[in-house]
Amino acid sequence: MSLPSDGHVHTEWSWDAPTGSMERSCARAVAIGLPAIAFTEHVDHTVTTVPVDRIEPGHLVLELVAPDGRLTPPALDVEGYLAAVERCRDLFPDLRILSGLELGEPHWHRDAVRRLVAAGDFDRVLGSLHCLPYGDGFREPPGLFGDLDPHEIVRGYLAEVVRLVADGGDFAALAHVDYPLRFWDAATDGPYDVATYEDDFRLALRALAGSGRALEINTVLPLDATVLRWWREEGGQGITFGSDAHEPEAVARRLRDAAAMATAFGFRPGRDPFDVWPRS
Repeated sequence: MSLPSDGHVHTEWSWDAPTGSMERSCARAVAIGLPAIAFTEHVDHTVTTVPVDRIEPGHLVLELVAPDGRLTPPALDVEGYLAAVERCRDLFPDLRILSGLELGEPHWHRDAVRRLVAAGDFDRVLGSLHCLPYGDGFREPPGLFGDLDPHEIVRGYLAEVVRLVADGGDFAALAHVDYPLRFWDAATDGPYDVATYEDDFRLALRALAGSGRALEINTVLPLDATVLRWWREEGGQGITFGSDAHEPEAVARRLRDAAAMATAFGFRPGRDPFDVWPRS
């Protein structure tokens, strides 16, 4: 099976991708036969609290943490980013290159997100949820595991996804619906069973399907096939694929396997290499 397009890639223009490179990501895409790539750079307005004692010394994030433990994500340089996209289009004329954004918690920052999206002509906009309310601030899952029951974290995340979908503005696809599960093995003693959260996943997927948006198969943590089955059963009409790469070497990781799984559940490529895959 041929590779689908990679619709979720970060480069040096994302605040958390210091080893990213738009040019080297394009070169890798060409080398492996990727039909198209979207650079969906981070747009994060939520200030999070970071439990510094749980972070490996020398980690990038520590450079951004204030003395009070708060991390304020730097703003995206939209003008510089879009200029880089145009430069790569000139350098790699045979590769379809799309501009894009990954909007973190857009339902909490509607006005700021609306202004930013209006500042450029973006081809692909993702909505995503990276953190949850905790105390008088917000934390990402690695900072929640250990302080909250793991089941509470997953269920709280999926409940917040429902609110994001309802009030998250104009985005085309929801990224990494299973985001907290990325951190499960490092924070808990046993494996998770996705069936434990069937009702919670179905509620989130039903809301997403009803909004007309697509579900992203994010391949950092291979999506459990059961979730894709639930997506189809809840009326989901389309999917996208995303490696969520933060360095060139990760571009298109596991996309072939993801495409095979999507095909098995009745989703097919669209007319254009970068179209959402519709259900058959």
